[in-house]
Amino acid sequence: MRNILISSHKNYVFPKSSLYVPIQVGKGINSEAIRDNTGNNISNKNSTFCELTALYWAWKNNFFKDSDFCGLVHYRRYFKGSGERIKGKAILEESEIINYLKEYDVLLPKKRRYYIETVASHYANAHYQKDLLLTRELLEQQESEYLPAFDKVMQGRSLYLFNMFVMSPKHFDDYMNWLFPLLFKLEQQIDTKDYDSYQKRVFGYIAERLFNVWILKNNLRIKTLAIQHLEGENYLLKAWGVLKRKASHNPG
Repeated sequence: MRNILISSHKNYVFPKSSLYVPIQVGKGINSEAIRDNTGNNISNKNSTFCELTALYWAWKNNFFKDSDFCGLVHYRRYFKGSGERIKGKAILEESEIINYLKEYDVLLPKKRRYYIETVASHYANAHYQKDLLLTRELLEQQESEYLPAFDKVMQGRSLYLFNMFVMSPKHFDDYMNWLFPLLFKLEQQIDTKDYDSYQKRVFGYIAERLFNVWILKNNLRIKTLAIQHLEGENYLLKAWGVLKRKASHNPG
């Protein structure tokens, strides 16, 4: 059995292949998809943890126990491949994954490049810098061996985004055991009461950075793949948002 979860908060067009399994995250519509509010779950944290509530559910309920590999994509973002077409766009299929994982430990999206700033300065311009500083302090206190990797990622100008991946269940379990204790500690220190809906996603954003740190520290062999954006992406609008935030030096 091989499973890649599709994180979704609404009904959508999903692949017919049994390789992909939609999971409804947080509260919302009724659907035929599995739900992340069953069993051992943190579904009520979806507004701050985003797609991580799906990963927590899969981890704690042993969803990938009998899988040869596992992963996460989004209802409107898939890894590009030569398999089934969704909205006219071909997505990654099982045979491609099997071949890639013979040589690589993890499949990741191609990095996003920050040409005019570092990963750290981008976070400071887009979000609340104090939350990133708290993350570094926590690593220093509890996972100090990860500090060099953290600093290298923060000083860099590129990042694997979206918390998307395909890897072995063993690597997945190792990552979950490392990530969630850190996030739950951060949750005790970060008050999101006055954050707007965008900034409330703080633990999803922090996890994207920490995933890069974990990958680097553990020296995993990486294969990057293009993303199929089913609804497209407005790169000009994104670039304008970055420049505007940088000019105002205000988050959000």
